This record gives sequence, structure tokens and C-alpha cells, in this order.
Amino acid sequence: MLIGGGSVIVSPLGEVLAGPLRDGEGVLTAELDLDELARARFDLDATGHYARPDVFTLHVDETARTTVTSE
Repeated sequence: MLIGGGSVIVSPLGEVLAGPLRDGEGVLTAELDLDELARARFDLDATGHYARPDVFTLHVDETARTTVTSE
């Protein structure tokens, strides 16, 4: 089997807290440290500097182009 699937609980810092649960039904539980959320934002803050339209812009050149062919 290439991908076994399963369920897992991962902390905001990437540590596996419970699981993986494979081959059957079950319930995973884990204690979460919500203070890790603030520390994890130092690695990736999707609502912070990545979401600044004054810094990042996308320009698409839609003008027609000629194709290059070799004969």
C-alpha cells in the first residue's frame, strides 16, 4: 500500500501529539498548548507579512505572443 491513510493530531510546531490511527476506528485525544500558536507564527504567519498587497503584487502580461517553431 502506497498511502496508509490514518488520523493524527499535530501541534502548531509540527510535533505529533497522537496517532497515527490506522486499521480501524478510534478516537484520538491530546492536550494542546495554545501558547504554541504564537510561537508557530514566527515560522509562518499567513495573515501577516505574506498578506501585504503593498509588498507583493501579481502582474499578468496578457498580450498576444507569436510562437517559435523549428523547421
